[in-house]
Amino acid sequence: MKRPIISYNPKLKKLARELRNNSTMSEIILWKHLKGRQMYGYDFHRQRPVDQFIVDFICSELWLVIELYGYSHLLEVQAAADIARERRLQELGLNVIRFWNEEVLKDIDYVLGAIEHEVLLQKRKLGL
Repeated sequence: MKRPIISYNPKLKKLARELRNNSTMSEIILWKHLKGRQMYGYDFHRQRPVDQFIVDFICSELWLVIELYGYSHLLEVQAAADIARERRLQELGLNVIRFWNEEVLKDIDYVLGAIEHEVLLQKRKLGL
């Protein structure tokens, strides 16, 4: 089943490139485990424009987004924006999972296990 391509704001491409070039330590660590089709052969990309947002990681084939959150996401204003963002991504048909930066830094095995679980769920859901 071929899924439609999600459009994005082209103005976000430059910022996405800058974010890729200035990754956080948790993004770098997680990327080491996702790049090169290491997760069940699926292709993940980092800092990709989707709609009006830039997502941390995405597997387009599985329509799976992975977001990493830091302390700024605890602020009430940011938390409300995160909820609206996740709702919009879900409206587009994307499955969103999120982890705290600290989880990646302190327990990468837990994070990878949770991602593997979501990958297998999405794979089964999509009949792949």
